[in-house]
Amino acid sequence: MLYAILCYASEDVVSSWSKAQDDEVMAKLLNVQQKYADAGRLGPVARLLPTTAATTLRQVKGESVVIDGPFAETKEQFLGFYTLECADLDEAVDFARELSKVNPSGGSYEIRPVSVFDPTRVLK
Repeated sequence: MLYAILCYASEDVVSSWSKAQDDEVMAKLLNVQQKYADAGRLGPVARLLPTTAATTLRQVKGESVVIDGPFAETKEQFLGFYTLECADLDEAVDFARELSKVNPSGGSYEIRPVSVFDPTRVLK
């Protein structure tokens, strides 16, 4: 069974780290990940950019509304995600709009740029 491990932390705390502190944390995370990677059990590792970079597409009375920021209703739960290579934000919004059209439950699609963790750049 495949699991997604979604990491939550205070964005204010993480964004206040110096580059050296961030590099140290990422190196420690790499150490934790390594045994799973060596066993072929670790999939892609990605770090979301700050929520200030997020865009949400919401269905409101059958119309798609695009909002800056991660504004999902608290009664909604995070149910899954797509990873999609796009030329720009507009293309990503178009994809989310297509998803919302076929989703009978409505819901929200948070669109966030992703920064992929590259273990080859971690200092040892």
